[in-house]
Amino acid sequence: MHTWGWLTAGDGFVPPSIDDFFPPAVWFAGTPFEISRIWLVRIVAAVALLLIFGLAARRAKVVPGRFQAGVEYLVEFVRRQIAEDFLGEANGRKYLPMLTTIFLTILAFNLTGVIPGLNLAGTARIGAPLLLALWVFVTYWWAGIKRHGLGGYLRSSLFPPGVPWPVYLLLAPVELLQLLVIRPGSLTIRLVANMISGHIILALCFIATQFFFVHAAGWLRPLGALTLAAGVFMTLFELLVAFLQAYIFALLAASYIQLSLESEQ
Repeated sequence: MHTWGWLTAGDGFVPPSIDDFFPPAVWFAGTPFEISRIWLVRIVAAVALLLIFGLAARRAKVVPGRFQAGVEYLVEFVRRQIAEDFLGEANGRKYLPMLTTIFLTILAFNLTGVIPGLNLAGTARIGAPLLLALWVFVTYWWAGIKRHGLGGYLRSSLFPPGVPWPVYLLLAPVELLQLLVIRPGSLTIRLVANMISGHIILALCFIATQFFFVHAAGWLRPLGALTLAAGVFMTLFELLVAFLQAYIFALLAASYIQLSLESEQ
């Protein structure tokens, strides 16, 4: 019998676990094209995102309605608060499609974690966040090499001016590790960890609510109201986290690109 604290699966309480993020295959099990529930969640989010922006573009008017205005607000938010704020007007316009795609994809994938029937963030497995982080990695390397050349980019990144030369023996390896591993790794791990923890907390609240209302002894049932209230609060909080994580990922992507574009000192 599975136990967790003083509650048991035999009593109707089955706590969430990391297995929630590795659901069994729905189609094509055992093949390279295996489709599990988390892939279905990602597909639903991607299709919904394409439909929303397709409809907004198809029905675009000079004086936008609420739907069009909402869609335009998201794009304008990325343009003003991320792209132009970090990269300036010219470079911001150049990298706006990439930053908008990253922001909206992560936002859509994050929101699936609080949508009934889906209840699992598409970014709660490392594949999608890692792919986006690698896109950022390739872009800031390409931007830096194009601007300064490979030698100039590595020199300005690994050997910043104003540092005593013996310090470079320690600083250069650390900076290279940052360029190759720390930046893409931190983007990936931050996003995955937040989505995993959010899912587990939400699942725990609502599973506990069901347990207290349905399976617990009579004197424990009022506790279900507390866990239900906690679940509602955490759902609202996860909506905020979904937006913040998309914003932070896109913001750091713009910041890394800007660092690569900076003039050599």
